[in-house]
Amino acid sequence: MRSGLREQYDVWVTGIGLVTPLGIGVPAFVDGLAAQRSGLRRLEGEAWAATGADVAGVAPEISALDLLPRTEARSVDRFVLMALAAADEALGDAKLTVGQDVAADRVAVVVSTGAGGLATYEEQAVARASRGRAAVSPYLLPGMLPNMAAARIAIRHGVRGLSSSIATACAAGAMSVAEGLRLIREGTADVVICGGTDTALAPSVATSFGNARALARAGTGDPAAASRPFDLDRSGFVLSEGAGILVLERAAHARARSAHAYGRVLGWGATSDAHHPTSPRPDGEGAADAMRRALADAGLSPRDIGYVNAHGTGTKVGDLAEARAVRSVFGEDGPPVSSVKGAIGHLLGAAGAVEAAATVLALHHRSLPATANLDRPDPACALDHVRGAPRAAAPEAAVSNSFAFGGHNVSLVLGTAPGAA
Repeated sequence: MRSGLREQYDVWVTGIGLVTPLGIGVPAFVDGLAAQRSGLRRLEGEAWAATGADVAGVAPEISALDLLPRTEARSVDRFVLMALAAADEALGDAKLTVGQDVAADRVAVVVSTGAGGLATYEEQAVARASRGRAAVSPYLLPGMLPNMAAARIAIRHGVRGLSSSIATACAAGAMSVAEGLRLIREGTADVVICGGTDTALAPSVATSFGNARALARAGTGDPAAASRPFDLDRSGFVLSEGAGILVLERAAHARARSAHAYGRVLGWGATSDAHHPTSPRPDGEGAADAMRRALADAGLSPRDIGYVNAHGTGTKVGDLAEARAVRSVFGEDGPPVSSVKGAIGHLLGAAGAVEAAATVLALHHRSLPATANLDRPDPACALDHVRGAPRAAAPEAAVSNSFAFGGHNVSLVLGTAPGAA
């Protein structure tokens, strides 16, 4: 490959920001996974009891007044606040100020969500039903629209390039990272602030998932043990909330300002199952094809991959289909596999971004996170599971998977930082 073309395709991760049930900030996330802490807790109160959900991954509170002028603080949903907090951390981590370290029109924002401001919508619908028209806030739409996380980040940081949000449900965060890679490769941007944010902790959403029997329940047991990816006793996923933002940067731009890199985004692949609105293809071939396309885009073969960060939600059909997909691509002696959803639950539209960050951080720290609560691996999901404790390892490349309702499959290939091998 010519040096100019190689440079065009070299994209670094120079900043990471996270808000998860393990806490605010990257250190809380990394330390929590390393110590095998859980971010899941029991839901209390009559409103939750009526939903059928009794456990969730709840992120810490974020003050709107710390992020927005007082006149605007009441007009944003929590999914926006989490994205703003994560973006602030990511840009600070990258030591990058828009307009100073990079031209404002050479920065893009791609921050997606699965549910958007559903909690705000539900509150306002209840207010209208109980108190009438006057109770509805004039800020309802700008508070709940799915594009508002990306828009608010662009406004806060003076970004004048493209800003957008992608609606691919639980694959949205990963698709945002893929889009960030594409925008840099095609020359549209030098820097992309990308990721996902979501909070679906609204009673109507929990009730819907509960009625569909998709949610795991704690019952009288330990809520920390409810999310059990690939375990024989798994019974569904745990609703959670959070945000993950990555700063992607053209290598030449990052190098010119002596930026630090956590790793690289090497490739991406996306497919559609064309099978069912909510269930994956049982044979996992849609997911497998996404991984194959991502490897081809990265110019790598299956044997080059030393870790797979699985979508691994803890549902019976989803985990089985993914295990089949991983074996289809990597064979019976494939790389180590784990899912962080055992510790933090399912962050829906934020999951793919948070898990891409987890994968980059695993490569950076040379430590693969364990799948929490994987006490009895399902023989039908036979893989080289990382369980019991993090595993010391130094792979040079890894795959992060995200799959979604509608049959959206997205796989990212991530690599070590320049000079890290």
